[in-house]
Amino acid sequence: MGKTKLLLHTCCGPCSTSSIERLFEMGYQPILYFGNSNIFPKEESDLRYNNLEKVASHFSLEIIRGKYNHIDWLEAIKGHEKEPEKGSRCAICFEYNLKEAAKVAQDLNIEHFTTTLTVSPHKNSTKIFKIGSESGKFVEIDFKKKGGFQRSIELSKELKLYRQKYCGCEFSMRHLSQKD
Repeated sequence: MGKTKLLLHTCCGPCSTSSIERLFEMGYQPILYFGNSNIFPKEESDLRYNNLEKVASHFSLEIIRGKYNHIDWLEAIKGHEKEPEKGSRCAICFEYNLKEAAKVAQDLNIEHFTTTLTVSPHKNSTKIFKIGSESGKFVEIDFKKKGGFQRSIELSKELKLYRQKYCGCEFSMRHLSQKD
């Protein structure tokens, strides 16, 4: 009997590395999905996708790239642009990306999906689980557990992956510049 297919919403190459290893350990066959219309600018999105392709190649996995629609994403978070990191804008962003991933999983008849977002120590896994559970057959996995974040750093170095310094949207970029 083959492994259970699972659509893995991926935010970037580094976060996907240890998440993929964990999914293999759990008996899943991940199919990578990169939507992420929140990532700004488009060149940053392309750079993150190109690094995800390196990861897909390393693990011999299929990768699907969704349509980049930053204008639609901006409309979704409208009115929340000035929210602090981890605030309502981020929750709306998680919902946007997870609903998109759930739809892709449904369209491909893949029963399960999850996200690499939980590997980050900067993301609230409980909030992500709550949002994910509203979007179909979401599998709750906190990828930062069992040393997942540290392992993602190790694998990123091994694979010579680009590691970004901000979440992705122009508003998280703004918060980054305020810390300097």
